[in-house]
Amino acid sequence: MRSSVVVAILLWSAAAAFGARAQPAPAFSWTLPARFPTPRVPPNNPMSDAKVTLGRFLFYDTRLSGNGTQACATCHEQARAFTDGRAQAVGSTGEVHPRGSMSLVNVAYAATLTWGDPTVTRLEDQALVPMFGTHPVELGLTKDDPTLMARLRLEPRYRTLFAQAFTTDTDPFSLEHVTQALAAFERTVISARSPYDRYHTDRDDTAISASARRGETLFFSQPLSCFRCHGGFTFSGAVDFEGRRQGGEGGVEFHNTGLYNIAGLLSYPPPNTGAYEATHKPEDIGKFKAPTLRNIAVTAPYMHDGSAATLEDVVAHYAAGGRTIASGPYQGVGHDNPNKSPTIRGFVLTPDQRDDLIAFLRALTDEPLLRDPRFGNPWKESQ
Repeated sequence: MRSSVVVAILLWSAAAAFGARAQPAPAFSWTLPARFPTPRVPPNNPMSDAKVTLGRFLFYDTRLSGNGTQACATCHEQARAFTDGRAQAVGSTGEVHPRGSMSLVNVAYAATLTWGDPTVTRLEDQALVPMFGTHPVELGLTKDDPTLMARLRLEPRYRTLFAQAFTTDTDPFSLEHVTQALAAFERTVISARSPYDRYHTDRDDTAISASARRGETLFFSQPLSCFRCHGGFTFSGAVDFEGRRQGGEGGVEFHNTGLYNIAGLLSYPPPNTGAYEATHKPEDIGKFKAPTLRNIAVTAPYMHDGSAATLEDVVAHYAAGGRTIASGPYQGVGHDNPNKSPTIRGFVLTPDQRDDLIAFLRALTDEPLLRDPRFGNPWKESQ
């Protein structure tokens, strides 16, 4: 009796929501910073305000984990530029992951979306990895389990939000629409309001310090060559956007920075062997994506496995041309890693120059982004 009542309520609620479906949404209007191109969007998932709104609710909803304990936002906190402050992320079941949570800032422009898999290039596809992946377990959902959709259907706000976001579907509740909405929201998380941006774009000479200006010169100098891996408007690796020829010059690159050089067939400790995990090519051992440096001051610890605690540690690593680990299971001289990228040559900095470089990196922090209500938890707003 009880189950039949629940079914009746669900059918009535769904019919009411679908009957009140809104008219097709108007074309989406990007609000983009100066010098930022229009992100590339898959033709089958056009942007809309309704879809972005739905995606924000889903991003913060713990119903998207198998045991109801975690949301996407658990590992991607707005105040930390959508990272989580951990060396290695922790899944909903308590499993510690081999890598840290990568920032989602400006992910709309990323040509590839994970630390080491060059085949994941669409946000809609990437969303499936934390939801259903088992190595490691992240959100801990099980494919073909109807529990997720049943949970979402029971939330009154979702009956309206799904209907508004996907106006042409008789039943808009589907896994495909969940990932499309999440992707739409993530594409709007764009960062370009740092002191560095105000200095260059707004021509505000007071926005950054003299030390940061000297650090910028060092960052873009040939001896340091930081810009070769962290370049362009995103301060990251390869980007993609509307109008850019896909697969052309400046394609996706992964880099071995000499972080490890352990003895044996694999110079990096498993399972963190870089792009090799996906390609199985020996030359890809230890090669990882270059993440964005925007907001880097609030995303510690650093490197794919969080093994560098501070920006000072990161600078020391690159100045040495690779990290030396004197003892223990990871003992080795990273400088001598045979797969190390040729741009990682090492350099010499005075203490003052090191401070200048770090001042420049800190000037990339977009404080307004970290508290922008457009990217915050909508469930708190609606309580």
